[in-house]
Amino acid sequence: MQLRQPIWPRFLPTATVLNCATLGPLGRRLPAPGTWGSLAGLMYYTVIFAGRYGVIGTVLLSALGCYVAVAICGEAEFRLGRRDPGEVILDEFVALPLCFLGWSYLVVGFPAWVVFLAGFGLFRLFDIVKPFGIRRLQDLPGGWGVVADDVAAALLTCAVLHGAHAGWGMMAA
Repeated sequence: MQLRQPIWPRFLPTATVLNCATLGPLGRRLPAPGTWGSLAGLMYYTVIFAGRYGVIGTVLLSALGCYVAVAICGEAEFRLGRRDPGEVILDEFVALPLCFLGWSYLVVGFPAWVVFLAGFGLFRLFDIVKPFGIRRLQDLPGGWGVVADDVAAALLTCAVLHGAHAGWGMMAA
C-alpha cells in the first residue's frame, strides 16, 4: 500500500492552507512554534474532548483531525518548498489529544493539572527527541511524515502516563 498525499487542498487558496497549517500567527510569529502548537492542542483537548467521548470517540475524532492535518500540512510543505517546516504546527495540535486516551483512568488520584502538565511535557520531549524509531516516520511522503511522528509521540506519551499511573498505584498500595 502506498500512502498518497490527499489532493483536495490543492484547490484551496495559499493563504487558507498556510493559515490552517500554522494555526494563524502561532506558527509564524512566536518563538518555539511547536510548543505553541502543543499548547493550542492542550486547549483543543480541554474544550472538545476532556473525557467526553471515551477512547473510541477520541480515536475516531482524532483520526479525522489527523487526516485533515495530513492533507493541509502536506500541501503547506509543497507551497513553502520545505520538508516539515517548523512553522507548520497543525500536526502537534491534532496529535496532542491522543496523549490523554483513557482520561478518566489517568485522573483517578491525581489533579487534572498534574496529568495535563505531565502529558504536555512528555509530548514535547518525545516530539523533539523522537525516540524508539519515531524519527523514521518523518520519512513517510508528504503530510503523512509531518503528522505520523507527532501521533507516535502522543501515543508514547499516553503509554508512559498510563504506565506511571499504574506504577504509582502499585507503590501506594
